Amino acid sequence: MIESLLVANRGEIARRIIRTAKRLGIRVIAVHSEADADLPFVAEADEAVLIGPPNPALSYRNTEAILAAAKATGAQAIHPGYGFLSENAEFAGTVEASGLIWVGPDADAITAMGDKINARNLMAAAGVPVAPGTTDPAADLDAALTAAAEIGYPVMVKAAAGGGGMGMGVAVDEAALGTEYDKVRAFAERMFGDGSVLIERYFPRVRHVEVQILGLADGRVVALGERECSVQRRNQKLVEESPSPAVSPELRSRLLAAAVRAGEAVGYRNAGTVECLLDPATGEFFFLEMNTRLQVEHPVTEYVYGIDLVEEQLRVASGLTPTFDPDALTPSGHAIEMRINAEDPKRFLPGPGVIRTWVEPTGEGVRVDSGYTGGNTVTPFYDSLLAKLIVSGATRDEALDRAKAAVAAFQIEGPKNNVPFFAELLTNDEFLSGGYDTGIVSRMR
Repeated sequence: MIESLLVANRGEIARRIIRTAKRLGIRVIAVHSEADADLPFVAEADEAVLIGPPNPALSYRNTEAILAAAKATGAQAIHPGYGFLSENAEFAGTVEASGLIWVGPDADAITAMGDKINARNLMAAAGVPVAPGTTDPAADLDAALTAAAEIGYPVMVKAAAGGGGMGMGVAVDEAALGTEYDKVRAFAERMFGDGSVLIERYFPRVRHVEVQILGLADGRVVALGERECSVQRRNQKLVEESPSPAVSPELRSRLLAAAVRAGEAVGYRNAGTVECLLDPATGEFFFLEMNTRLQVEHPVTEYVYGIDLVEEQLRVASGLTPTFDPDALTPSGHAIEMRINAEDPKRFLPGPGVIRTWVEPTGEGVRVDSGYTGGNTVTPFYDSLLAKLIVSGATRDEALDRAKAAVAAFQIEGPKNNVPFFAELLTNDEFLSGGYDTGIVSRMR
C-alpha cells in the first residue's frame, strides 16, 4: 500500500480522501491556497503546504508548486480528487514521469476520453450506444447547420473539451444555432483553450443516469451500479440517488455491460464514471461522456455496495487486489446525496460569507461530507459546494424519510445556502414518485 499521499485538492473532497488515507495508516500531505489556510482539511492532514494565492491558476492548478510540495514532503503518490487537475492528462503524465504514483487512470485514458468527439467515436466502435451527432468537430457555422439539418432540431451544441455541465447550449432552429454556436465556441476557447464544437441530438425530456466503474489492477473492469443524476440546475447536478428509480433490472444489465465495454475500450484503471442520457419514453440510453476521476456523488455508490471507493482507488494505484469479490457484487438498499451549496435557493446564484452557525444532522443512515465548519469563510474563488448530505435506507421511502429529517436538522447561518431548496424538493410529488427528469428544477421555479 502507498505509504504517503499528497492530496492535490481542497474542501470536502480533500477532507474525504484524508479520512480514508489516515484510516489506512497513510501519511497525508495537504496543499492549500492562502484563502483556505483555516479550513478543516488543512488541520486534519499530517502535513500542510501553502502553494499559492487564492487564484486557482496560481495554487490548485499550479503544477510546479504541487510537484515541489510532493518532493519537499517525500510524498509517494498524488490523489487529485475531482475538478482542478484531476482530468489533466499532461499533469498525470508528469506525476508518473517524476516517479510518483498517480491515483487515477493513466494519461492515455484521460486523453482518450477528454475530447467528447473522440470519446463518442471510441464508444461507438466499442458497441456503446451514442446519440446521433457529429463524428468530427463542426469547423464553422455552416458545418454546424448542415449537421443539425441531418440530426434534426432541437440539437445540443457542446464544447468538445468541456465537462461538468459547462460549455453547452440548446438550439431549436437555425437562428438559435447561430447564436449558440458562437457562444459555446467562445466559452470553450476561453475556459478550455479549445474551441472545438460538436452537435448532437437534444432530448427535451430525458434522464441523466451514470454508471460507476472501477478498473482493477489485474486489468478487469467492473461496474458498481448506476446513479440517477437528473435533479440539475444549469446542467449541473444537485441530487444523486442509487439505484435509479427509472432503471429496471433488464435495463440495468444493459447499462452496466455497456459501461464495462467503455472502460475496456480504453484499458481503464482506477475509478471512473460512464455518463448516459436515458430516454424514459423508449428505454433507450446513449453515452454522454466518461469522467476519468472520482465523482462528487461517489458516496451513494459506497452506501449501496458497502465499499470505500477511495480505498479501492488507493489499492488499484498500489497494484493490490480489491477489498471485495468482483464476481459477487451485490447492491443493497437505497442512498440519496444532496449537494449543499453556498447559493441562494431560488436562482442558485453564489453567496459567499462567514459561517456563523454550522450544525450538521446526525442519526442512522446519515452522513455529511463537509468542507467547512462554523467560523470558516466561504470565499468567491472556488466552487460553491459546502458539503454533501448523504442518506441511506433499506428502501427509497426510508431514505426519503431520513433525507427530510436530515435537511430539517441542517443549520447554516451566514452565507446563502440551498438547504431550503431540498426541503422543497422533498415535498415535490414528481420527485417523490421517482418519475422525474432533468427538467424538474425548472418546473419547480
